[in-house]
Amino acid sequence: MRLVIAEKPSVAKSLAAVLGATTRRDGYLEGGGWLVSWCLGHLAGLADAATYNPDYAKWRYDDLPILPESWRFTIAKDKRDQFDVLRTLLRREDVTEVVNACDAGREGELIFRTVYCLAGCTQPMKRLWISSMEDSAIRDGFAHLRPGADYDGLHQAALCRAKADWLVGINATRLFSVLYHRTLNIGRVMSPTLALIVQREAEIDAFKPVPFYSVALDLPSFTAASARMDKKADAEQLKNACQGGTVTVKQVERKDKSEKPPALYDLTTLQRDANRLLGFTAQQTLDYLQNLYEKKLCTYPRTDSQYLTSDMAESLPVLVNLVAKTMQFRKGIAISCDAAAVINDKKVTDHHAVIPTRNIREADLSALPVGERAILELVALRLLCAVAPPYIYDETSVSVECAGAEFTAKGRTVKQPGWRALDAAYRASMKNAEPDKETEDKALPELAEGQELPVAGATVKEGKTSPPKHFTEDTLLSAMETAGKDDMPEDAERKGLGTPATRAGILEKLVSTGFLERKKSKKTVQLLPSHDAISLITVLPEQLQSPLLTAEWEYRLGEIERGELAPEDFMAEITAMLQELVGTYQVIKGSEYLFAPPREVVGKCPRCGGEIAEMQKGFFCQDKSCKFAIWKNSNWWAAKRKQPTKDIVAALLKDGRAHVAGLYSEKSGKTYDATVVLEDTGQYVNFKLEFDRQKGGGK
Repeated sequence: MRLVIAEKPSVAKSLAAVLGATTRRDGYLEGGGWLVSWCLGHLAGLADAATYNPDYAKWRYDDLPILPESWRFTIAKDKRDQFDVLRTLLRREDVTEVVNACDAGREGELIFRTVYCLAGCTQPMKRLWISSMEDSAIRDGFAHLRPGADYDGLHQAALCRAKADWLVGINATRLFSVLYHRTLNIGRVMSPTLALIVQREAEIDAFKPVPFYSVALDLPSFTAASARMDKKADAEQLKNACQGGTVTVKQVERKDKSEKPPALYDLTTLQRDANRLLGFTAQQTLDYLQNLYEKKLCTYPRTDSQYLTSDMAESLPVLVNLVAKTMQFRKGIAISCDAAAVINDKKVTDHHAVIPTRNIREADLSALPVGERAILELVALRLLCAVAPPYIYDETSVSVECAGAEFTAKGRTVKQPGWRALDAAYRASMKNAEPDKETEDKALPELAEGQELPVAGATVKEGKTSPPKHFTEDTLLSAMETAGKDDMPEDAERKGLGTPATRAGILEKLVSTGFLERKKSKKTVQLLPSHDAISLITVLPEQLQSPLLTAEWEYRLGEIERGELAPEDFMAEITAMLQELVGTYQVIKGSEYLFAPPREVVGKCPRCGGEIAEMQKGFFCQDKSCKFAIWKNSNWWAAKRKQPTKDIVAALLKDGRAHVAGLYSEKSGKTYDATVVLEDTGQYVNFKLEFDRQKGGGK
């Protein structure tokens, strides 16, 4: 028997269907000489600090840095049953070969290898490496399985990344939390990302707008504008001098211009466009794309390439035509396919760009969830644009003179709309979409040098310099992608903060820990730092908030992947950095005024075990991802003319009930005493009353 292990049950089922393993067993499928099972994501992870020493359960400065000599793993409690299934399968005597079919990337390699090693398996290992879940791609992948050893470097890089993140997360978080007396989550990607946002807000706060002025002349069929001026009086003087006069055409310059189609999508550029055009968060886009991949409608999502490989060139025109037929917005627009524009073997490493699959032909797109359909349309649009002809236009620049000053105007005449016709048609099909100003055809009239034109009117235009813009997920993803790149070697494969696969998760963690807030402003959603986020960046040393640290890590991990750097040398660098940090860091003076005062904890959250603290409007779980709340002015309490106090809530959280005196009866108009019982459905917090068996109670 040959054992195949996928990352998720849905992927395992697709693989099993192609292999003919159709008999359902407990935790796996069987048939045709194959056993197919799955991992449920990360079944096992690095153990927490207390596993190494019970004393580490308490956070103490004297225990730092915590540096395990030999690393331990723990199985997630809710995934123990599936791990037991895999361990049994991996140890079966009739299993002659194991195929790693987890996602084809760094994390997928780590997920499989961890289970393989913890199960004590020694059977030969092969690797399935595919970029599409289409049946044809699966069959081809199994026909060309690669030796597992080819990916030893990838596994080592993944393991080093996990260990290094553990070391920085555990030690830096404990160090700063203990020194500043509050929980401060530190991460080697999270903290520099937060620093980018805090720095941008500081630039916005420090910005002082500067007014400027220009003069606009109304000329036959077009408008010409002067250069900016600092003083309004100068602009008024020029306006008056030009009013009712004539201008002389000094120069007319015409240029043929061509704009290449955009490249295909990698994950980050898709997330950016989906945020800007559709309002999706990076995590939503990744989730929708992952679902489309598992439904065999899109290729592998977590890619950093924007190109395809040469072996795909021959079949590309067929795919382009299939995709075009399914997209309503392209009706009436001729479709072409310049395959050479998107083929580049040198720019494809693990996976090619994100594109739709041929399965789009049979799919009922109207049955897809709205978010998935929107992402699929965006991916389809980008494929059609990327292989379309260039956008070609004539640009005319004119300069005229009036009252001794120069005025300029520009116009364009579109000669070939090319790929922009598709882009414009897509935008027109969207609700509330803004048209692309680039495609507006603003032709200037035929003009000749020396020609004189009458001035129909002159006006002074006033403006102000603009501050930097608040980050959105679109612009932050771009900043993360390029952070620190100027200081990295030219040949560094991965620059910036994080990877396409991890950036969405980093943003979500910053939001859930309360460091970052999404705030809607007009049509965009801005990312704003909290007070504690600004304080944290104020006290963090430069090395932990600089993108250089994580950019350097990514470069080093690439070297480990290629076998150019020993894992132990990388880990030694991390250890040395943490020893120096713990040994030399000094608390910033006056920091007691930096952070918001810690909230008093009144009990444990019955849902997630987090801390419940009192705030202005009620008692809330401090884990932002948990929605547990006891509101002070809820309808239930308001009807009884009572507000829950700290003592009442503490009793409800500890015992599930609390004796409350002076509750108001709407029926009798009197007050009474009773026991309030907390009932939490997991979604709603409800209360009911229990009365003593003794008679009376009314006052």
